[in-house]
Amino acid sequence: MKIEITNPEKIIYPKQKIKKIDVVKYYYEIADVMLPFVKNRLLAVIRCHGGIGDECFFKKHPTNDADVCQRFFDGDEEYFFVKTKQEILGQVQMGTLEFHTWASNVENLEKPNMMVFDLDPDEKLPLSKLRDAVLKLKSVLDDLSLQSFLKTSGGKGYHIVVPFKACGGWENFYGFSKQIALLAEGKWPNIFTTNIKKSARGGKIFLDYLRNNRGSTCVAPYSLRARDGGGISMPIAWQDLPRIKPNEITIKNYQKFQTNAWQDFFNIKQKIK
Repeated sequence: MKIEITNPEKIIYPKQKIKKIDVVKYYYEIADVMLPFVKNRLLAVIRCHGGIGDECFFKKHPTNDADVCQRFFDGDEEYFFVKTKQEILGQVQMGTLEFHTWASNVENLEKPNMMVFDLDPDEKLPLSKLRDAVLKLKSVLDDLSLQSFLKTSGGKGYHIVVPFKACGGWENFYGFSKQIALLAEGKWPNIFTTNIKKSARGGKIFLDYLRNNRGSTCVAPYSLRARDGGGISMPIAWQDLPRIKPNEITIKNYQKFQTNAWQDFFNIKQKIK
């Protein structure tokens, strides 16, 4: 694709001895299915030029002409996004490991269409209780006639994603996600908390709805995580929840897992009720 890969032998994940060229190959293979979820969405990325053992940084503004991306101005702020597989790989060449996206598209920036709930468990919480909590939140969404999709976080928890028709503004979108989270917390106060403080999470799951606000982001489907292990935030089918751990799918084994679990994601047309 005429992208020069510099320092292909650089070690990015030291414990697993994963090199930069391995990261490039992963994104090359997955980019076609990843692209619909990141295309035309403002990005924030995590770059680790020296690997995850070195200093990494969060980047949401383009800084120089070497960036392979599209530029976008929101008032006085300049952001960036990608439109092609080549631009995804251009970001990877520049050291990007993680891709995080806004909940809206650039062509309709003020009308978000992808709601995310991040279930972040207390570290001591058994996996069985986390999985049960995931299904409880799904039941709330089902009761609201909202079709939801599941993905691993690549870390401790799971993410539930709800596609919407782009028809409402940010205030309503964020407010609706907050009400869903509060509803779940009210039904199961011993399981969920919406309090962001870690001290409030003892034995509970932080139900993070804050990513649904304007300017906030969530890690994209199929994105690697800049953490030891090379985990992936991978879409999975609901029936696979009992057998796939949040950090089980990695750059080393992703080919063994289904990658089209969300095949009808973009066929869903929903309105905020």
